[in-house]
Amino acid sequence: MEKVDILTIAAHPDDVELSCSGTLIKSIEAGKTVGICDLTQGELGTRGSAEIRLQEARIAQGIIGAAFRINLGMEDGFFQVNRENQIKIIEVIRACQPDIVLLNALVDRHPDHGKGAELQKTACFLSGLRKLETEYNGEQQECWRPNLVLHTIQDRFMKPTIVVDVTSSWDKKMEAIKAFSSQFYDPKSSEPESMISGEGFLKNILGRGRDMGRLIHAEYGEGFVSERPVGIADLTLLQ
Repeated sequence: MEKVDILTIAAHPDDVELSCSGTLIKSIEAGKTVGICDLTQGELGTRGSAEIRLQEARIAQGIIGAAFRINLGMEDGFFQVNRENQIKIIEVIRACQPDIVLLNALVDRHPDHGKGAELQKTACFLSGLRKLETEYNGEQQECWRPNLVLHTIQDRFMKPTIVVDVTSSWDKKMEAIKAFSSQFYDPKSSEPESMISGEGFLKNILGRGRDMGRLIHAEYGEGFVSERPVGIADLTLLQ
């Protein structure tokens, strides 16, 4: 696993695409490197299957342009905030040494999102402890703590700390979302209906993007939440 500038960690395949893929695409187009880590295979999803979700995740990875996408195989709906799962995430963080990590929403409709956020942010902290020893591919790892940890905004609205202008990458973001064709609107599908399979759900994603963009006078935006103040060396970099 190679070093990346940004690592995004999410409970389910498609969480990343829905919440922050515009930011990832824009960052990659600017020359940054990105990795994706999914905790589960989304096997409890109403539509499709774990195998189909993994296939769709690979397609979406290609659209985004991420350097790697890894799935930790935790149990969808039932993974716990415990040492075993923290170590799995710590090993990934130490292996790819990201400067920025993007995590699940702190609070959300799906309990895996808030639970995932707690698990992920704790792992980001523990990853920086020198006395916590881990191995990856048989080699001892060095400690590593990201410079910046941000939480995405998912189903429930949260007031953003930071909004990224993703107008230039919006169309590609929607392409990445639609790679999960088993999950989202498809008038030809014979799968059972779910909260996210209707045409209105994708329209809501569009509305959220426009709402976030409006906050920064852009057409489309993606919002993020930081639990600590975000430092900057030069005020003129802000807009």
